[in-house]
Amino acid sequence: MTKLNYSFTDVELLNTALTHSSFVRGDNRIYPNNERMEFLGDAVLELCASEYLYLNYPKMNEGMMTRTRARTVCESALNIVAKELELGKYLLLSHGEENTGGREKPSILSDALEAVIGSIFLDGGIECAKRFILSFIKNSVEEAARSLSAKDYKTLLQEYVQHYHSGELEYKVIGMSGPDHKRVFTMCVSIDGVVYGFGDGGTKQEAGQNAAKATLELLNRDNV
Repeated sequence: MTKLNYSFTDVELLNTALTHSSFVRGDNRIYPNNERMEFLGDAVLELCASEYLYLNYPKMNEGMMTRTRARTVCESALNIVAKELELGKYLLLSHGEENTGGREKPSILSDALEAVIGSIFLDGGIECAKRFILSFIKNSVEEAARSLSAKDYKTLLQEYVQHYHSGELEYKVIGMSGPDHKRVFTMCVSIDGVVYGFGDGGTKQEAGQNAAKATLELLNRDNV
C-alpha cells in the first residue's frame, strides 16, 4: 500500500487494521478484526487533530476548536481520505458484506482508516502516526475553519449532534408575538426530547438560528 507512505515493521498490524468484523466468523475466527485497533486509532486521531488546532490556530476559541475537529474527523471526511488511499481494495470482508458493496460503505471505510492510524501508532509510535494524520488533515482543518466562520448555527449544531450525541434534533415554534407586520417567533431546540436552547427572530429561520446558537453555547460550556 504505497499510498500510505509508511513502511511497516510488523505488517500483521496493517493486516489486522484491514480485517472487517464480518470476515472474522466461521472458519476465519483465528483472525483478529479491526475493531479494537479502530478504537485506538480514533483516540490518536482526535489527539493529533486537537494538537494541530491548538498549535496552529491560537486565536480559535474552545467551542470553535471542538466544532472544527468534529467536522474534520467525522465519517464523511474520513471516508473521502480512505477512498483516496484506496483502502477498500485491501479490506478483508465476508462474502455477504462484499456482495452488498462493503468496499464502498462510508462507515466501513472510515472505521478502516481509524484502524490504520491505530496500526501505525502501534508500529512506529505517535510521531509516525502524527505524520500520517497531518498528511491529510491539514486541508480538512482549513476548509472546516473557513466554512464554520460563516456561522450557520443550525448546520453546526447538526454536525455536533451527529458526532457527539447521535440523537434526534428537533426545532419547534413555541410562541409568536407582535403585530402581523412585525411578528416575532420564539423557537426551542431539543435533542432526544430534552430542551437545550431558545431563540427569537423576525422569521422562523432567524429564530431557529438563534436557538441553535444558544444550544451550541450551552453544549460547549457544559461539555455535554
